[in-house]
Amino acid sequence: MTIKAGDKVPATTLKVMTKDGPANATTEELFGSGKVVMFSVPGAFTPTCSARHLPGFVEQAGAIKAKGVDRIVCIAVNDVFVMDAWGKSAHVGDKIVMAADGNGEFTDALGLPLDATGFGMGKRGQRFAMITENGVVKSVYVEAPGEFNVSSAEFVLGQL
Repeated sequence: MTIKAGDKVPATTLKVMTKDGPANATTEELFGSGKVVMFSVPGAFTPTCSARHLPGFVEQAGAIKAKGVDRIVCIAVNDVFVMDAWGKSAHVGDKIVMAADGNGEFTDALGLPLDATGFGMGKRGQRFAMITENGVVKSVYVEAPGEFNVSSAEFVLGQL
């Protein structure tokens, strides 16, 4: 079942890079308090994700946080080293938490997996955005296949 407004963010563990190396980050730590905007991409360094999706959130981070958002989290079914390298290449800095869902457990718990085996990319996550408050989903915006509209930074900013 796909996550929807009113649902609690599923309890799983993601990976984030710290100055001391990879570390666990529970969904409770990331989403349990405050207002959070999370967006999911099918893959780091992929065309739309690198050219438009992540850069949009980097550019709009200040405006999004000015609407009362405590943190912005980017999720992908990639490993923590790839997410870290992608964040560095996109000059994310401390604007966005780059969280790896390496085995897709969080994505599966959300009910939003993507079978990209036809493209040689294996199991990934769908492109979507989600707004949460204190661990509860307020809204979810899932893209139609091949689309990039409702999960963009500009669209999400308009929903806040």
